[in-house]
Amino acid sequence: MTTSPSDAPRCPFHGDTASLTRRDSIASKIGEAIEVDEHGVYRIHDFQTARDILRAEGVRQAGFMSEVASGVRGLGNLPVLFEEGEKHHEMRRSTARYFTPTRVADYEPMIAALADELIAELIRKGEMNLDDLGLKLAVNVAAQVVGLTDSRLPGLERRIISFVEGGGDSEPGSTQPSRGWLSARRQQAQMALFYFLDVKPAIEARRRERKDDLISHLLDREYNDVEIMTECLTYGTAGMVTTREFISAAAWHLLKNPELRAEYVHGTEKERHAILHEILRLEPVVTMLYRRAEENLIVEGQTIPRGSLLALNVQEANVDLEVMGTDAGELCPGRKLPRGMQPQVLAFGDGHHRCPGAFLAIKESDVFLRRLLVWRDLEMITEPQVGYNEVVKGYELRGFRLCLGQGAQG
Repeated sequence: MTTSPSDAPRCPFHGDTASLTRRDSIASKIGEAIEVDEHGVYRIHDFQTARDILRAEGVRQAGFMSEVASGVRGLGNLPVLFEEGEKHHEMRRSTARYFTPTRVADYEPMIAALADELIAELIRKGEMNLDDLGLKLAVNVAAQVVGLTDSRLPGLERRIISFVEGGGDSEPGSTQPSRGWLSARRQQAQMALFYFLDVKPAIEARRRERKDDLISHLLDREYNDVEIMTECLTYGTAGMVTTREFISAAAWHLLKNPELRAEYVHGTEKERHAILHEILRLEPVVTMLYRRAEENLIVEGQTIPRGSLLALNVQEANVDLEVMGTDAGELCPGRKLPRGMQPQVLAFGDGHHRCPGAFLAIKESDVFLRRLLVWRDLEMITEPQVGYNEVVKGYELRGFRLCLGQGAQG
């Protein structure tokens, strides 16, 4: 088991920086590292066990509807999020160039221009919902990387978000009732709109002339239209939607804590990223990851039979007292962590399915938030309402109303 971090001076932001999105109170998981629920699901709460499972070779992806997608007709090439083995590794290697720090630096002028447009819109209107601004930013940035830049009609962000709104429980084997015939038909209609208005025109444009984006890359690999659409949809729900929520969560913390906001706005990029990583550790957008055991596993001395479903509680693992210390439930950007541990811990996952767009998500969040929070007269009108999305397995922050006039920048 990982040893506890050494004692360090207390961060000045302790005291009023507990999680704003949790549905329950933080409780230390004492005793068994693994519990088996009434449905036979192995539920993991501690960091070390969760990370070991994410890095294990004897498990496969089971979340984000991956086990449903594997049965879709015409899907010979699964999205990289769902693929396993050497095919997955090769696909990750071939697409890694879109998410390197060097490539993300090339996107920065585009991200900055988008951020400035959104803040200018906020100034013109006087007040807006931050969750709407965050969605526009996240979708438009990801669209540039993926290649969804030739839509026939505006509204890409609403078509993307429709796939995770009102959906059922994505936990494999969930007993939650189905959404019914009408909801299923509505989902089919939304997928058809996404294909004909966004994906198909992008494919047609890149068949005429390739660009340096994901859709062009998939065409070079001879992916068909269904496979390309599924890959685009995966990036939409797993990337665009989660970045939107994190922008709201980070802004909420920074606006509620003036000292933390000042440290962030006036800090170096490294210092700002450290603050964002610590907020993400405390507020992981995806709170549950799923794996299916492909062979018998020995975890913490316990045998998990082949075929078993493992539910890894990222929210609990990220506040594991044995790893993060007794102040695990509070923000401390200077937190001393064991060697080799990512500052956001498991918020981007781990192992071969770790989020490929992790650096991009932090970069675009930082570019936007610093430009927004530097305005001294920026104020919260209404704090967001916290909901929970069973498709993404994460929080939703809605109605986060901000106002901004023509006042001076800080």
